[in-house]
Amino acid sequence: MKAIRGATTLAADEPSEMRGKVRELLERIVSANKLRVGDIICIMFSSTADIRCMYPAKAAREAGFSACPLYSSSEPEIDGSLDLCVRVMVLADIDRAPKPVYLHGARVLRRDVAQIINIALDGPAGSGKSTVAKMVAKKFDILYLDTGAMYRAAALKCVKEGVDYAEGSQVERVVGNIDLKVEYRDGRQLTLLDGADVSDQIRTPQISMLASYVSAYPFVRKKMVELQRRIASEVSCILDGRDIGTNVLPDCPFKFYLTASPEVRARRRYEEERAKGSSVTFEDTLKELNERDAQDRNRAVAPLKCADDAVVVDTSEMTAEEVADTICRKIQESI
Repeated sequence: MKAIRGATTLAADEPSEMRGKVRELLERIVSANKLRVGDIICIMFSSTADIRCMYPAKAAREAGFSACPLYSSSEPEIDGSLDLCVRVMVLADIDRAPKPVYLHGARVLRRDVAQIINIALDGPAGSGKSTVAKMVAKKFDILYLDTGAMYRAAALKCVKEGVDYAEGSQVERVVGNIDLKVEYRDGRQLTLLDGADVSDQIRTPQISMLASYVSAYPFVRKKMVELQRRIASEVSCILDGRDIGTNVLPDCPFKFYLTASPEVRARRRYEEERAKGSSVTFEDTLKELNERDAQDRNRAVAPLKCADDAVVVDTSEMTAEEVADTICRKIQESI
């Protein structure tokens, strides 16, 4: 069982306002949490003392939410409390993480969930960006957008089409017609290329290196950045990459740059590959990482760079959980 919280405010202490706002609030909670009628165990309301027109539970019943117990209570008068506010807690028989809904004037009660929050997470290969980004996304219950997966998919498309990635015209032809989609299922991002799930195929060392070359083409980056910006304008999300804070979302309010020594980053990548059964050596991994760093930092288009207003986090002596907690704490201090 999960408790789903929400709140809204009325424009006036009138029955029509209560009916409309309660209906809107409950319908948004049902939609955001993908609830079925049988999932809802009970709905409990409280309303501020300045609301006297009717109980929100009655409004809920009139709105069709009558298949479960409904309860209303009036809050005591408190100086400085939000005017004409209705709060709700929906108890539901679900396993997934609940998504709270705060509407109208009640948005100020939970700015972390009521406003669109974009987080930029940059850094070189092996700094832990993807792992930390997924943790932060889970902690804030927001979307994790793996931008690197998009470029890797473009690189994989070039390989499948047999084009010479050094020939810009060939790459542009392939990327210009690419069928690339990003879907989220059960809390996991899936990268679909031509309708097929290529989430695992794009994680090989070959595709990783090729993605860096392909992403250097202005027309490739333009296409991907447009998609990333559109998503970020619609939902709260965290994006990780190498130029998120400097190029993709330059006005993003929360920017972080993760770093670590080349040896530490190479060790992490080496252990990941070994765990997958790869026979790579640490020396080769370090060499490839240094080459990738030089390539990313020196490319002409959107190179790897720390934004001037980014918070730098050295992850060399930190666990991924510690890094995620540090980022979440700094964001919460600013909200």
